[in-house]
Amino acid sequence: MKTFKNTLKSQSIMKLPKQIKRFCPKCKTSKIQKVDQYKSVGKRGSLSKGSKIRIQKRGKHKGFGNHGKLSKPPISKFKRTGAKISKKTTLRYQCTECKKYSQQRQGIRAKKVEIQ
Repeated sequence: MKTFKNTLKSQSIMKLPKQIKRFCPKCKTSKIQKVDQYKSVGKRGSLSKGSKIRIQKRGKHKGFGNHGKLSKPPISKFKRTGAKISKKTTLRYQCTECKKYSQQRQGIRAKKVEIQ
């Protein structure tokens, strides 16, 4: 017997409807909601704490000798043997009544999410 979760794992392309009837936490009623795929905006800053570029710009990578994590070579392919191919996608729902957005609690791992 196949469950909903098992069928999601076996498929590489996941198809979703454009509108789903689900509970809106803001209105506290079940209404039809539009489905969107949430996309994170912008990139992570290059000068974030712990980044190699930030350490180099602060002048910590000068002189001779071992520089700790700065003197290590980049991670090669053999170290990434257990890396996952697919990313977790987050769905965003917009209520047709109050126009508020709510996000999905758990992301679904799929290679491609298609909203029809």
